[in-house]
Amino acid sequence: MKKIIEFIKKNKIGNFKENVSLKNYTTYKVGGLSKVLVYPKDTNKLILLLKKLKEEKVKYKVLGYGSNLIFSDDVFNGVIIKLDLFNKVKIKDTVIIAGCGVSLIKLSYKAQKEGLAGLEFASGIPGTIGGAVFMNAGAYKSDMGYVVSEVKVITPELKIKTLYNKDLNYKYRNSFLKQNPGYICLEAKIVLRHGDKKLIKELMETRRQKRLLSQPLEYPSAGSVFRNPDGDFAGRLIEECGLKGYKIGGAKVSEKHANFIINEGGATASDVKNLINYVHDKVNEETKVDLKIEQEFVNWE
Repeated sequence: MKKIIEFIKKNKIGNFKENVSLKNYTTYKVGGLSKVLVYPKDTNKLILLLKKLKEEKVKYKVLGYGSNLIFSDDVFNGVIIKLDLFNKVKIKDTVIIAGCGVSLIKLSYKAQKEGLAGLEFASGIPGTIGGAVFMNAGAYKSDMGYVVSEVKVITPELKIKTLYNKDLNYKYRNSFLKQNPGYICLEAKIVLRHGDKKLIKELMETRRQKRLLSQPLEYPSAGSVFRNPDGDFAGRLIEECGLKGYKIGGAKVSEKHANFIINEGGATASDVKNLINYVHDKVNEETKVDLKIEQEFVNWE
């Protein structure tokens, strides 16, 4: 890793940190140390870094807000790449060009102030544009697939390419990028429609109040753990199995919303993973429904 650090310094890739706790970079507040975490200054520096990492066969992970990832408690012997500086937003009429490091929540409120409708569903999703595009984040029967018209990416061959909506193969909590993680989202073009600022704001506020009442937002979590099966709700199935409040270590099935697992304090990544697996297996055993896990496990090999 010393060689990589020297490379980052010499080529002025961007600010970096060594031996950082991933607890500070994930919404579950769990995970081990990462040897290096770096904030590339721009696309050219990012490509330069990626080329070096591939040459040296050093593993890496691009990280947004860590709202859908569960890093293991082990050391991540590689490089975490944070694209926080890719945060430019341009708005022209109903079209928004947003960098991958832009907050999805902040962008939804910016759209509201511009009188643009279509992004209200995202006002409670704590991720970046890059992460949202990657996993097809959604809520309230809408998702990124409805609003993203094209995405600028770096390909596995380190070329810059534009993928259009039809190429992105958006499905429920899935996309071409999720199936092909060698691609890195740089920015997204989002197409909205004109709407009434006041009505958009009222809808977003109503939903915010509903979330406060129905979701355990006061605890570290990563949102919904399981996808809703066709015609049903994962939370209902988990509750039916009597798992609300069930605990492993510091991880607990929320009593407020059964499809949330919370870090009640001092949970390890293993606590969270073991509880997710326990809930999955229990629901499968009792209801014969094989719940699909929404969250991504990293560094468990």
